[in-house]
Amino acid sequence: MLSIGAYRPRHLVSNDEVCEVLDSTDEWIYERTGIRNRRWISGDETLRSMAVAAGARALDNGEIDRSKIGVLILATSSWLKLTPHGAPSVAYDLGMNGIPAFDLTSGCGGFGYALGVAADMIRAGSVEYALVIGAETMTVGLDPTDRGTAMIFGDGAGAVVVGPSEENGISPTVWGSDGENAEAITQDVDFLQYMNRAQALQGTDPEVEPVGRMSLHMEGPKVFRWAAVTLPRALATAIESSGVAKEDIEVFIPHQANQRINDLMKKNLGLAEDVPVANDIENTGNTSAASIPLAMEEMLVTGKAKGGQTALLLGFGAGLSYAGQVVTLPPAPKESSFPEG
Repeated sequence: MLSIGAYRPRHLVSNDEVCEVLDSTDEWIYERTGIRNRRWISGDETLRSMAVAAGARALDNGEIDRSKIGVLILATSSWLKLTPHGAPSVAYDLGMNGIPAFDLTSGCGGFGYALGVAADMIRAGSVEYALVIGAETMTVGLDPTDRGTAMIFGDGAGAVVVGPSEENGISPTVWGSDGENAEAITQDVDFLQYMNRAQALQGTDPEVEPVGRMSLHMEGPKVFRWAAVTLPRALATAIESSGVAKEDIEVFIPHQANQRINDLMKKNLGLAEDVPVANDIENTGNTSAASIPLAMEEMLVTGKAKGGQTALLLGFGAGLSYAGQVVTLPPAPKESSFPEG
């Protein structure tokens, strides 16, 4: 990874603001998730605009000539249209119209999947440089009264430029999925069901019989049990496949789903006490496929991690799926996503 860029929405939403609708409290949310605030899109902010901003910052921070980018991969589960998919529009906005550009949907593990695909494309000689963007507007599909999801998710985008190097900086990806339990994180209705529901309610008073919205639902205990069994094995395999020793891991950047889970993973893996663990969830929330690049950027900007250090990444969630790598961190960004610097 040669450079990194990110975009965080302007609207910072506290637990107290969420609890104006949700039956919960600031203390309850923080104790169970580690979240104090999250960012939600507002005004003219969209998934497209955030992806473009993050991608542009990654290119500018690395001083990468845009003409060298051979592919753009957009990891997202919240692009609002099935057709056209988002990546070509993002590439056009970045002044790279014509390059191969595609969306990759793998839930919260999406960035890890996209990073693995990009690295393998470069190793195979298909492209020389790739722009990988994780971008989500999770709040578009939230039920604000659902205690299982409304307090967790936020919006944002993060991006990295991947290119050739003298020494390998991205290990082979360790990934997998569990379709047997995939419905543990699910959209409540599919598109056809939603269209049929809307058609059936045509001519009725929306105040009396609202069509409602498609929203995300999660069986928290089932996901936790799956994570407890699957993720320790995935982390150990990622380290083993990378060829580095566990003692060589200097930074741990897991998906920002729950800080208690992340701390437990570090402990169970036996990482050194002084190895910093990403905690971007505290003020950013769970941003699904944008989670890892945003957390990586936060650690580099704040000095919790430094460019060139060896980091362990692991994304996991919908699918149920996961993807992890051992990587060399890119340099700290010259332009960060934090306005205050």
